[in-house]
Amino acid sequence: MGETLNLSNLQPAQPREDRKRVGRGQGSGKGRYAGRGIKGQKSRAGSHKMRAGFEGGQMPIQMRFGKLRGSTSKDAMPVGPFRTSTVPVNIRDLDRFEAGDEVTPETLVAKRLIKNTKTDVKLLGVGEISMKLTVRVHGISASAREKIEAAGGTVELLRAPKELKKKHHKAKVEAPAAAETPADAEVNGGDLVADQVAEPHGEAPAVEEPEAE
Repeated sequence: MGETLNLSNLQPAQPREDRKRVGRGQGSGKGRYAGRGIKGQKSRAGSHKMRAGFEGGQMPIQMRFGKLRGSTSKDAMPVGPFRTSTVPVNIRDLDRFEAGDEVTPETLVAKRLIKNTKTDVKLLGVGEISMKLTVRVHGISASAREKIEAAGGTVELLRAPKELKKKHHKAKVEAPAAAETPADAEVNGGDLVADQVAEPHGEAPAVEEPEAE
Protein backbone atom coordinates (compact mmCIF):
# COMPACT_ATOMS: atom_id res chain seq x y z
CA MET A 1 0.00 0.00 0.00
CA GLY A 2 1.37 3.34 -1.02
CA GLU A 3 2.15 6.23 1.21
CA THR A 4 -0.78 8.41 2.07
CA LEU A 5 -0.74 11.73 0.23
CA ASN A 6 -0.64 14.76 2.52
CA LEU A 7 0.85 18.27 2.55
CA SER A 8 4.19 16.99 3.85
CA ASN A 9 4.86 14.71 0.87
CA LEU A 10 3.01 16.69 -1.89
CA GLN A 11 5.25 17.33 -4.94
CA PRO A 12 4.83 17.72 -8.70
CA ALA A 13 4.87 14.69 -10.96
CA GLN A 14 7.87 16.09 -12.87
CA PRO A 15 10.71 18.20 -11.54
CA ARG A 16 10.18 21.91 -12.12
CA GLU A 17 12.57 23.87 -14.28
CA ASP A 18 13.27 27.51 -13.66
CA ARG A 19 12.45 29.74 -16.62
CA LYS A 20 15.29 31.47 -18.40
CA ARG A 21 15.70 35.02 -17.10
CA VAL A 22 17.72 36.87 -19.76
CA GLY A 23 19.35 40.25 -19.32
CA ARG A 24 19.57 40.06 -15.54
CA GLY A 25 23.25 40.77 -15.13
CA GLN A 26 26.53 39.03 -15.88
CA GLY A 27 26.17 36.56 -13.00
CA SER A 28 22.89 35.17 -14.35
CA GLY A 29 24.61 33.53 -17.30
CA LYS A 30 22.26 35.30 -19.74
CA GLY A 31 23.39 38.87 -19.33
CA ARG A 32 25.10 41.24 -21.74
CA TYR A 33 23.78 39.83 -25.07
CA ALA A 34 20.79 37.95 -23.56
CA GLY A 35 21.23 34.94 -25.84
CA ARG A 36 21.06 36.98 -29.08
CA GLY A 37 24.73 36.93 -30.01
CA ILE A 38 26.89 39.89 -31.02
CA LYS A 39 25.22 42.45 -33.31
CA GLY A 40 23.69 41.52 -36.65
CA GLN A 41 20.16 41.55 -38.01
CA LYS A 42 18.91 38.71 -35.82
CA SER A 43 19.96 40.52 -32.65
CA ARG A 44 17.51 43.35 -33.39
CA ALA A 45 13.89 43.54 -32.38
CA GLY A 46 11.44 42.42 -35.06
CA SER A 47 14.07 40.50 -37.04
CA HIS A 48 11.84 37.40 -37.20
CA LYS A 49 8.81 39.30 -38.49
CA MET A 50 10.03 40.24 -41.97
CA ARG A 51 7.52 40.62 -44.79
CA ALA A 52 7.17 38.00 -47.50
CA GLY A 53 9.68 38.47 -50.28
CA PHE A 54 12.17 40.42 -48.15
CA GLU A 55 15.68 39.73 -49.48
CA GLY A 56 17.83 41.24 -46.80
CA GLY A 57 17.80 44.77 -48.18
CA GLN A 58 18.96 43.96 -51.71
CA MET A 59 16.90 44.90 -54.74
CA PRO A 60 13.77 42.70 -54.61
CA ILE A 61 12.96 40.45 -57.54
CA GLN A 62 9.85 42.39 -58.61
CA MET A 63 12.02 45.48 -59.05
CA ARG A 64 14.83 43.65 -60.83
CA PHE A 65 12.51 42.37 -63.54
CA GLY A 66 11.50 44.53 -66.49
CA LYS A 67 8.28 46.48 -66.30
CA LEU A 68 5.36 45.73 -68.60
CA ARG A 69 4.58 48.88 -70.51
CA GLY A 70 1.59 49.88 -72.56
CA SER A 71 -2.15 49.33 -72.23
CA THR A 72 -1.72 45.80 -70.83
CA SER A 73 -0.01 46.99 -67.66
CA LYS A 74 -1.79 46.85 -64.31
CA ASP A 75 -0.68 50.43 -63.71
CA ALA A 76 -2.25 51.69 -66.95
CA MET A 77 -5.53 53.00 -65.60
CA PRO A 78 -8.21 53.05 -66.76
CA VAL A 79 -7.13 50.87 -69.71
CA GLY A 80 -5.59 47.44 -69.43
CA PRO A 81 -6.86 43.93 -68.68
CA PHE A 82 -9.83 43.87 -66.30
CA ARG A 83 -9.53 47.64 -65.93
CA THR A 84 -12.40 49.92 -66.85
CA SER A 85 -13.63 53.40 -66.05
CA THR A 86 -17.30 52.35 -66.19
CA VAL A 87 -19.45 49.86 -64.29
CA PRO A 88 -21.31 47.47 -66.63
CA VAL A 89 -25.02 46.70 -66.39
CA ASN A 90 -26.64 44.18 -68.74
CA ILE A 91 -30.13 44.43 -70.20
CA ARG A 92 -31.11 41.17 -68.52
CA ASP A 93 -30.63 42.93 -65.14
CA LEU A 94 -33.36 45.48 -65.95
CA ASP A 95 -36.11 42.93 -65.19
CA ARG A 96 -36.31 44.52 -61.73
CA PHE A 97 -37.91 47.58 -63.32
CA GLU A 98 -41.51 47.88 -64.48
CA ALA A 99 -42.77 49.15 -67.82
CA GLY A 100 -42.50 52.91 -68.09
CA ASP A 101 -39.83 53.24 -65.39
CA GLU A 102 -36.82 55.48 -65.76
CA VAL A 103 -33.41 53.82 -65.61
CA THR A 104 -30.78 56.16 -64.16
CA PRO A 105 -27.67 55.65 -62.01
CA GLU A 106 -29.74 56.61 -58.95
CA THR A 107 -32.49 54.08 -59.69
CA LEU A 108 -29.86 51.40 -60.41
CA VAL A 109 -28.44 52.02 -56.93
CA ALA A 110 -31.94 51.78 -55.46
CA LYS A 111 -32.44 48.43 -57.22
CA ARG A 112 -29.02 47.30 -55.93
CA LEU A 113 -27.65 46.73 -59.43
CA ILE A 114 -24.67 49.00 -58.73
CA LYS A 115 -23.05 50.11 -55.48
CA ASN A 116 -22.91 53.88 -55.96
CA THR A 117 -22.96 56.65 -58.53
CA LYS A 118 -19.26 57.50 -58.33
CA THR A 119 -18.47 55.52 -61.49
CA ASP A 120 -20.06 55.98 -64.90
CA VAL A 121 -22.66 53.39 -65.93
CA LYS A 122 -22.58 51.61 -69.28
CA LEU A 123 -25.50 49.47 -70.44
CA LEU A 124 -24.55 46.31 -72.33
CA GLY A 125 -26.70 44.15 -74.58
CA VAL A 126 -26.51 40.77 -72.83
CA GLY A 127 -30.04 39.38 -72.49
CA GLU A 128 -33.44 40.42 -73.80
CA ILE A 129 -36.01 43.05 -72.83
CA SER A 130 -39.67 43.39 -73.78
CA MET A 131 -40.89 46.39 -71.76
CA LYS A 132 -40.68 50.09 -72.54
CA LEU A 133 -38.08 51.93 -70.48
CA THR A 134 -36.51 55.36 -70.46
CA VAL A 135 -32.77 54.83 -70.11
CA ARG A 136 -30.44 57.63 -69.02
CA VAL A 137 -26.89 56.33 -68.56
CA HIS A 138 -23.37 57.46 -69.37
CA GLY A 139 -22.75 54.91 -72.11
CA ILE A 140 -24.54 52.17 -74.04
CA SER A 141 -23.49 49.54 -76.54
CA ALA A 142 -24.94 49.38 -80.03
CA SER A 143 -26.76 46.10 -79.37
CA ALA A 144 -28.26 47.41 -76.11
CA ARG A 145 -29.52 50.57 -77.83
CA GLU A 146 -31.08 48.49 -80.59
CA LYS A 147 -32.93 46.25 -78.11
CA ILE A 148 -34.15 49.16 -75.97
CA GLU A 149 -35.51 51.05 -78.98
CA ALA A 150 -37.04 47.87 -80.45
CA ALA A 151 -39.04 47.46 -77.23
CA GLY A 152 -40.34 51.03 -77.57
CA GLY A 153 -38.00 52.66 -75.09
CA THR A 154 -35.72 55.66 -75.43
CA VAL A 155 -32.04 56.16 -74.72
CA GLU A 156 -30.36 59.35 -73.51
CA LEU A 157 -26.66 59.61 -72.79
CA LEU A 158 -25.59 61.57 -69.74
CA ARG A 159 -22.13 62.11 -71.25
CA ALA A 160 -21.23 62.73 -74.87
CA PRO A 161 -19.30 59.83 -76.43
CA LYS A 162 -15.61 60.38 -77.01
CA GLU A 163 -14.57 61.01 -80.57
CA LEU A 164 -12.00 58.62 -81.91
CA LYS A 165 -8.79 60.23 -83.07
CA LYS A 166 -8.17 60.00 -86.77
CA LYS A 167 -4.95 58.36 -87.78
CA HIS A 168 -2.69 60.54 -89.88
CA HIS A 169 -1.08 58.61 -92.70
CA LYS A 170 2.19 59.83 -94.12
CA ALA A 171 2.10 60.91 -97.75
CA LYS A 172 3.72 58.44 -100.09
CA VAL A 173 6.88 59.68 -101.81
CA GLU A 174 6.60 59.36 -105.59
CA ALA A 175 9.41 57.55 -107.37
CA PRO A 176 11.65 59.73 -109.58
CA ALA A 177 10.76 59.79 -113.27
CA ALA A 178 12.69 57.37 -115.49
CA ALA A 179 15.42 58.79 -117.72
CA GLU A 180 14.25 59.69 -121.20
CA THR A 181 15.30 57.15 -123.80
CA PRO A 182 16.45 58.12 -127.31
CA ALA A 183 13.20 56.80 -128.78
CA ASP A 184 11.19 58.97 -126.39
CA ALA A 185 13.30 61.96 -127.33
CA GLU A 186 12.49 61.48 -131.01
CA VAL A 187 8.79 61.14 -130.29
CA ASN A 188 8.89 64.26 -128.10
CA GLY A 189 10.41 66.37 -130.89
CA GLY A 190 14.11 65.77 -130.22
CA ASP A 191 16.92 66.16 -132.75
CA LEU A 192 17.77 62.43 -132.83
CA VAL A 193 17.15 60.52 -136.04
CA ALA A 194 15.92 56.95 -136.39
CA ASP A 195 19.34 55.71 -137.55
CA GLN A 196 20.98 56.90 -134.34
CA VAL A 197 18.31 55.18 -132.29
CA ALA A 198 18.89 51.87 -134.07
CA GLU A 199 22.68 51.93 -133.55
CA PRO A 200 24.04 50.68 -130.24
CA HIS A 201 25.65 53.17 -127.89
CA GLY A 202 29.36 53.92 -128.49
CA GLU A 203 29.40 52.90 -132.18
CA ALA A 204 29.45 55.27 -135.15
CA PRO A 205 26.79 54.82 -137.89
CA ALA A 206 27.91 52.89 -141.01
CA VAL A 207 28.89 55.01 -144.07
CA GLU A 208 27.95 53.69 -147.53
CA GLU A 209 30.80 53.69 -150.14
CA PRO A 210 30.08 55.05 -153.66
CA GLU A 211 29.75 52.41 -156.41
CA ALA A 212 32.65 52.19 -158.96
CA GLU A 213 31.71 53.20 -162.57
